[in-house]
Amino acid sequence: MLKKSLELLRQEAAETGSHTLKRSLGGLNLIAIGIGVIIGAGLFSLTGIAAANHSGPAVTLSFVVAAIGCAFSALCYAEFASMVPVAGSAYTYAYATLGELFAWIIGWDLVLEYSVGAATVAISWSQYLVRFLAKYDLHMPAQLVLSPFEKVTLADGSVVSGFINLPAILIVLFITAIIIRGTQGSAVYNGIVVALKLSVVAVFIVLGWQYINPANYHPYIPANTGHFGEFGWSGILRGAGVVFFVFIGFDIVATMAQETKNPQRNMPIGIIGSLVICTILFVLFGHVMTGLANYTEFKNSAAPVAIAIEKTPYAWLSQAIIIAILIGYTSVILVDLLGQSRVFFTMSRDGLLPGVFSQIHPRFQTPHKSNLLLGVFISLFAGLVPISVVGEMTSIGTLLAFVMVCIGILILRKREPNTPRPFRTPWVPLVPILGILTCLVMMLSLPADTWIRLFVWLAIGLAIYFGYGKKNSKLRQGIQAEAQPAPQEVIS
Repeated sequence: MLKKSLELLRQEAAETGSHTLKRSLGGLNLIAIGIGVIIGAGLFSLTGIAAANHSGPAVTLSFVVAAIGCAFSALCYAEFASMVPVAGSAYTYAYATLGELFAWIIGWDLVLEYSVGAATVAISWSQYLVRFLAKYDLHMPAQLVLSPFEKVTLADGSVVSGFINLPAILIVLFITAIIIRGTQGSAVYNGIVVALKLSVVAVFIVLGWQYINPANYHPYIPANTGHFGEFGWSGILRGAGVVFFVFIGFDIVATMAQETKNPQRNMPIGIIGSLVICTILFVLFGHVMTGLANYTEFKNSAAPVAIAIEKTPYAWLSQAIIIAILIGYTSVILVDLLGQSRVFFTMSRDGLLPGVFSQIHPRFQTPHKSNLLLGVFISLFAGLVPISVVGEMTSIGTLLAFVMVCIGILILRKREPNTPRPFRTPWVPLVPILGILTCLVMMLSLPADTWIRLFVWLAIGLAIYFGYGKKNSKLRQGIQAEAQPAPQEVIS
């Protein structure tokens, strides 16, 4: 199996000049990027679902269990990121441990996660924007907020078909323009957005805390109904599976390694720091929400936080939550587009994708052509395809990447035990094995159609790899060139 050596990866990481990505991110920037994608609208919806159907007030324990499951993979990511500080995340790690074919599969899988995920979030962002403006009697024509495949019944009973989801297109293009201008500018924008989101979450926790009704915490762990996952300790575990998807996103931090100053130090800080901060916030958020209202009140509610807010005199906070959701989605789109383009950038530099995806802007030092092409494609996808078709982007691709990273740590510890590791995953092999088992269990719990979509996408990717990538692989071409005998001098 063709693999990249760690020495070659370190040489790539040390490259400088106009053809390379600009190193401008510090530890705080990376933590902000991680928080930016982890704290999204899922926090405001999945918390209530997990509490009402599985955990009760013990949803706080579900957050802790899910965080521990993420931590196993995060620790493995941190070791790889400190050893191999180049863009590409799990794709690069797989190239060094499992070989080129597995690396392609992981890279192609991450592209699916980031691209379709960004389109899905953009469509949902558009819906929340329409809802927010309607509060102020500002109504956009239905034809401009729905895809051509969607219809809506208006108040007068008439049925209108959509033409294009214009807000979804505009938000993707707006974020793409920010990204093209430079990673530092994107980091500043993301930092501002993260600060606003954290402020809203903090306000909810602080203001809501004083109106907590202790009676809502009894029983803290509701008795099991007789079915696995419906309350009791099994409900806490099932609830952890639900809220696990809120945490996913810290792995995107690893795609920014080649734009990070002192990555050996800052990458572990960014990955683990964002996970720890979000865990603390999520536990406090769940504690306040289930303290304000009884968990049974969240049953079949798409907006459980609004129910909790009604228990306080701060009605204005409901509209603020919608603003937080809009802001949250915006930063998720930004980080998804950043991560996706950086995976494409790395795959292109390796020759597995056309060179246009790795061309660097001479001034901004960003893969501008890749950003633009992908931004236009994803914006059209978001504007023309209904959310029911795009679907909620599940985490099967991310979980698969987590499994590969954990396996990679086991392989490298055995194959190259003496290689310098600025950050070492503790308790190897226990932590990687627990990471593998945790992710596999969650993958197996996903519905069959999710697996079908994954296999179809991977089949398309494999066709591209064997039709283009394998023949143009720079690593493969380099090895073949070295294997050819030197030409003999002809003496006349």
